[in-house]
Amino acid sequence: MSEFLLELRCEEIPARMQAGARADLEKLFRKEMDAAGIAPRAITVWSTPRRLALIARDLPDATEPVREETKGPRTSAPDQALEGFLRKTGLAKEQLEDRGGVYFAVVEKPGRAVRDVLAEAIPAIVQAFPWPKSMRWGAASLSTESLRWVRPLSGIVAILGEDLVECEVGGVASGYATLGHRFHHDGPITIGGAHDYAEKLRACHVIVDHAERQDLIRDGARRAAEAEGLTLVADEGLVVENAGLTEWPVPLLGRFDAAFLDVPPEVIQLTARTNQKYFVCNDSAGKLANAFVCTANIDAADGGAAVVDGNRKVLAARLSDARFFWEQDRKAPLAQHAKKLERITFHEKLGTVADKVERVAKLARWLVEEGIVKGADPAQAEQAARLAKADLVTEMVGEFPELQGLVGGYYARSEGLPDPVADAIRDHYKPAGQGDDVPTAPVTVAVSLADKLDTICAFFGIDQKPTGSKDPFALRRAAIGALELIARNDLRMPLTQVVRGALANRARQDSDSAATHRLDRSATEVLDFFADRLKVQQREAGVRHDLIDAVFALGRNAGNPEDDLVRLLARVKALQVFMETEDGANLLAGYKRAANILRKEGAAQASNRDGGGDGANAPATPASAGTKGALQTPGIPRTGEEDPLAMVDDPDLAAVVQARLAIEKERENPLSYTPEPAEKALMEALDLAEPTATAAVDGEDFAGAMAALARLRAPIDAFFDTVTVNDADPARRDARLGLLARLRDAVHRVADFSRIEG
Repeated sequence: MSEFLLELRCEEIPARMQAGARADLEKLFRKEMDAAGIAPRAITVWSTPRRLALIARDLPDATEPVREETKGPRTSAPDQALEGFLRKTGLAKEQLEDRGGVYFAVVEKPGRAVRDVLAEAIPAIVQAFPWPKSMRWGAASLSTESLRWVRPLSGIVAILGEDLVECEVGGVASGYATLGHRFHHDGPITIGGAHDYAEKLRACHVIVDHAERQDLIRDGARRAAEAEGLTLVADEGLVVENAGLTEWPVPLLGRFDAAFLDVPPEVIQLTARTNQKYFVCNDSAGKLANAFVCTANIDAADGGAAVVDGNRKVLAARLSDARFFWEQDRKAPLAQHAKKLERITFHEKLGTVADKVERVAKLARWLVEEGIVKGADPAQAEQAARLAKADLVTEMVGEFPELQGLVGGYYARSEGLPDPVADAIRDHYKPAGQGDDVPTAPVTVAVSLADKLDTICAFFGIDQKPTGSKDPFALRRAAIGALELIARNDLRMPLTQVVRGALANRARQDSDSAATHRLDRSATEVLDFFADRLKVQQREAGVRHDLIDAVFALGRNAGNPEDDLVRLLARVKALQVFMETEDGANLLAGYKRAANILRKEGAAQASNRDGGGDGANAPATPASAGTKGALQTPGIPRTGEEDPLAMVDDPDLAAVVQARLAIEKERENPLSYTPEPAEKALMEALDLAEPTATAAVDGEDFAGAMAALARLRAPIDAFFDTVTVNDADPARRDARLGLLARLRDAVHRVADFSRIEG
C-alpha cells in the first residue's frame, strides 16, 4: 500500500473559489479511482493561494484483474444481430461463448499498475475541472482546444510512494519539485513524497493546511486585540477569506484616526471588511474602537510596523470617502431624497419605487388603524413607510448597497425624526432570511409587514409568481418573513381580508382595467402560496405538513377559511400533540373507517359547512338518520323557533304548518327501533363531544377541543366492534350511516381528518 501526493500549482487562486476547488478535486479524483476499481482509505485535500494539494492513502500497487461478461443475441438470431454484437464487443464469433443458446462475450482484463492509472487520471482531472471562471494563456491560447485553468498552471507534483507518476498537462510535466513562499524562499523544493510534503513546505514558510491557517488567523487576531485591551469583533467569513489570501498568515493590529468614529460604526466595519479584509475591534464599553487587525502574508523583520503603516494609510483613504458620503447625504432630509424614487422603476408593470412606497404607506397605516398591529401610532407608521426607501438614492447606499435601511435609520435619527420612525426605517427589511432578527417594535412591524405583503401581492397581481426553483423577486423569502412577523408578534389578522386589501390597493393604482378582474384569482393563489411557505417553515420546526393541510382546509369550500395564522398554528400544534397520543391515532383510524363506509355507501353529509375533503364527495345525511339537527337547514343555526310558520293563523297555510309540525314531532323521536347499547353510547358521546368541542374551538382552547374528541375513542371502537352498519333493515342502516356522518362532522369542527396521513 502506498500514499499518493498530487499538487497543482498556479498563480494566486481567488479565496472565494478555494473551498469549491477542494471539493471538486476530491470528487474528480474519486470518480477516476472508482472507474479503475481503486478504493483509497482516506483522502485529504488542502489549498493555499498558489496550490491545490491532494493526498490519498493506502493505494494498492496494481488493480485487480477484471472479467467482463456481455450478454448477446440468441444463437438462432439473424446474422445481422450477431454482426452488430461482434462490432460492439470487437470480438470474433469464435471468441463468443454459447450458454444455453445465448451468446456471451467474455473479456478478461488483467490488473494494471496504479501508477499507470494515475498517469491517465491526472490529465483527465485537470481538463475536467469546473472552475467558476477560468482562462487560457500563452501561445496555445489561440486555440479554443487549449487548456483552461483558474490561473496559468505552472507545476504538477505527482508522487506515488516515492516514485514519480509521469504525466503532462498543457505542456506542464509532472515532477518532484515545487515552490515555497513567494518572498521567504527562493528556488525549487524537492518533495520526497506525501510523508514529507507538509513539513518541507512549512520549512519554506508555506502552511499548506487551510484549516491550520484559519486557526492561526482567528487566534492571532484575538490575541493582538486583547494585548491592546480590546475585543475582536468575530467574523468567521473574514477568517476564511484571509486564510485563502495568505500562505504564512501574521495578524497585526493598527490604529486609525479616532475622528472617523463620527461615521456610523457599521459603515466603518463594512469599509474595513469589504475593501481591505480587516477585522475591527470594540473597546471595553462595547463601542467600536479606532483599531483594525490586518493579516500580513510575510514575517517582517520590523515586526510588521511598515505593513501596519501602509494598511493604515489605505484604510484612512477609504474612511475619508465614507465620511464624505455621510456628510453629503445629510445635507438633504430623507423626504427630499424620497422624491428621487419617482425616477427609479420598480418593475415595468408595477411602476416606480415611489408607487410602491405609496402602496406600502397606505397598507401600514391600515394595519395599525384596524388594530392588527397594536401599540403603534398610525401617523408614524405611514411616515416611516414613506421614508423607508429614501436611502436607496443616497451616496452611501450607492457605495455600500448592504447598508440600505440601516443607514436610512441613522439619517432619520440625525434629522430629529422620532425614534419609532427611525427604528422602522432601519429594520423594515427584517427578517431578511433564516435566523435573522424578527422586529417587535409596533411601527417597525407595521412597515415591515406592509412592505412584504405588498411585494408578494403586487407580483402575484401581474402573474409573476415563483415557479419551480425560480424565484427572481424573492417572494418565498418575503412570505417567510411575513409569517415570522405574524407569529412572533401574535398578530391576529384575517389573512384573506389583508391580502385582498393589498391586491385591491395595487389594482386601484394600476391603469390596467383587467387588474380588478384578476383580484379573486390572485387572492386564492397568494393564500395557497402562504400555506405552502407555512408548511416549509413549520416542517423545519418539526410540525407535520399534513396537519397544516388539515387545519387550512377548514371552511375553504364554504368561503370561510381558517386564515388567522396565529389561531391556525395554535390549532395545528394542539392537533400534533393529540395525534401523537394513542387516543388520537385510534380516533383517526375510526374516522377513516367511518369516512370510507360513507363514501362507499353513498351516505350523505348533514351539510357542507365544513368544506372538508370527504364532504366534497359525500352526499347529505338522510332524514331518518336519527341524529340531532339532521333536518336543519344548512347555514341556519337552531334557536328553538326554527319554524317561522308555527305562529301563522292563515287557513291557506294550514297544510304547510301541519307538515312542519309533523317533522318537528318526528325529530323528538326519530328512530323507529331501539338502538343497540354501543350505538346508543356513541350517540350520547356525540351529544356531549359536539357542543364541548365547538365551544372549545370558539374559545380557542384547542387542547380542550382535542380532549373532547378523545372521549369518542372508546364509543367508536365499541360501535365498530358490535354494531352492523349495513343492516338489512333500511331504517337501521340509514340511521347508523347518519351517525357516522355526525361523527365525521364533529371531527371536522376541529380539523379535516381526511387530510391527515396514517
